[in-house]
Amino acid sequence: MNRAKIDEAFDKLKNHQQRLAGIKMREMFVLDEERFDSFSTACNDLLLDYSKNKIDKAVLQDLFSLAQIAHVEGKRDAMWSGEPINKTENRSVMHMALRYSGNDPVLVDGQNIMPQIRDVLAAIKLFSDDVRADKIRGKTGQRFSDIVNIGIGGSNLGPEMVCTALTPYTKQGLTKQGLRSHFVSNVDGADLSDILKNVDPASTMFIVASKTFTTDETMTNANSARNWLLAALGENAVKDHFVAVSTNIAACKNFGIDEKRIFGFWDWVGGRYSVWSAIGLPVALAIGFENFEQFLSGAASMDEHFLTAPMEQNLPIIMAMIGIWHRNICDFSTLAILPYDQRMSRFSAYLQQLDMESNGKTTMRSGEKIARASGPIVWGEPGTNGQHAFYQLLHQGSDIVPCDFLIAANPHEHMGDHHQKLVANCFAQSEALMLGKDKEHVVAELREEGMDEGEVQKLAPHKVFPGDRPSNTLIYKQLDPATLGSLIALYEHKVFVQGVIWNINSFDQWGVELGKQLAKDLLPLVKGQSKQQTHDSSTHDSSTHDSSTLGLLNQFHKLES
Repeated sequence: MNRAKIDEAFDKLKNHQQRLAGIKMREMFVLDEERFDSFSTACNDLLLDYSKNKIDKAVLQDLFSLAQIAHVEGKRDAMWSGEPINKTENRSVMHMALRYSGNDPVLVDGQNIMPQIRDVLAAIKLFSDDVRADKIRGKTGQRFSDIVNIGIGGSNLGPEMVCTALTPYTKQGLTKQGLRSHFVSNVDGADLSDILKNVDPASTMFIVASKTFTTDETMTNANSARNWLLAALGENAVKDHFVAVSTNIAACKNFGIDEKRIFGFWDWVGGRYSVWSAIGLPVALAIGFENFEQFLSGAASMDEHFLTAPMEQNLPIIMAMIGIWHRNICDFSTLAILPYDQRMSRFSAYLQQLDMESNGKTTMRSGEKIARASGPIVWGEPGTNGQHAFYQLLHQGSDIVPCDFLIAANPHEHMGDHHQKLVANCFAQSEALMLGKDKEHVVAELREEGMDEGEVQKLAPHKVFPGDRPSNTLIYKQLDPATLGSLIALYEHKVFVQGVIWNINSFDQWGVELGKQLAKDLLPLVKGQSKQQTHDSSTHDSSTHDSSTLGLLNQFHKLES
């Protein structure tokens, strides 16, 4: 990557920002009646409106030039060709292969990986179909009513988000009550305990999702669930009630899980990109394998779009480059994800991991420190709840927060005018953020209400909205499995493109390791032991910790009952 040319491209974009500084977005819409047509594009039924961003055609063209200089399309093709683009772990990045349905071979290290992917999919289909048809039952012969997925990170956020979003599909193909899905991730005992209080051991299946079958939080929860089950149903119950998604066959069998109920995946699948793999088993159980296939198909259609559409029409590239404009040129440090769909309540959290774990880095592929800001802070809540919580800051706060609004044209429920009001609120918020309201209009409105002039002048500043707050809006026909798959893949590719621009590896996550290591060192002290021999044979005791940590430990032991 030519850093001089990259820097030059960023300088050109900064000049554009200065050029547009005195122009309001509302003026851009007045001057160009076709602005929406110029700054919106679609993939199938999914339309992206990015016209409410402070850009013009010259800005967009130079953003695409930056993408070309950074070799975005070449890096994209290298990923799909199986090159080990995850250089710090020497791994390929092949989550797109998990949803690929074509006939061409997909190679990793010269080996076609499609046969093994399809073998796992066939096993998921057979197992999920049999559970949903009551052919697979618990130890006592009862049908399964509850599925408890035990995992953390991508092994939890992905399937939990998807199962929640696709709730309307959980009873399709069943003549009885659908399977209830539960998700345990936190090592806090309350997470598991609250679920176990409300399920019957005889009709509960546990899925332990851990690639290595050693993840501390996951295995702590899995062992507690195992003890709970054995206390109720006896020693041989594990093989009938536990399933594993893992590559560590020996550890799974030692736990008591039947080898036929161990579903594998591969080291070229990152955790936050794994819902398309056997990690998605809870999804297939919840919505049925046919709907799971539609979920994969929707993602595959976005993959094809990403791989083939020109930059000017390529949704992931457009969203990525708008994000670069906001993060690096406008210095906006956060991004709000605002789905106007209650069932998308976990979507913001899912994207938070996808984006922040991928691009929350300051080291480039070369090992040098990055010269500019990288990934944004991602957060959000479903509308309209957020409107009565944090939208005050979005509209009048001192920080400008770019927003992604998501809305379906059709609901799954027909309850009077609920959905029309939801849509009206979504569109109104993006419009209000863009338009704002200046003091002149506020004063005129207050005078029309008959307010005393002195009061008008006092109140008016508080009712001014600065406007010029940027947003994207994604609108689609309905939140069905294919659409959700497309949306997730869209954001996956957006994150990848931004990582290419920043020249960072979006597919490792070394930043999570230090806290894990320190927690292992601290656990003996929390348990009241003065020192503990660690795996690297070094001895750690209380003298190795700072005074704050020691003070907290002392207070913990004082309060511990």
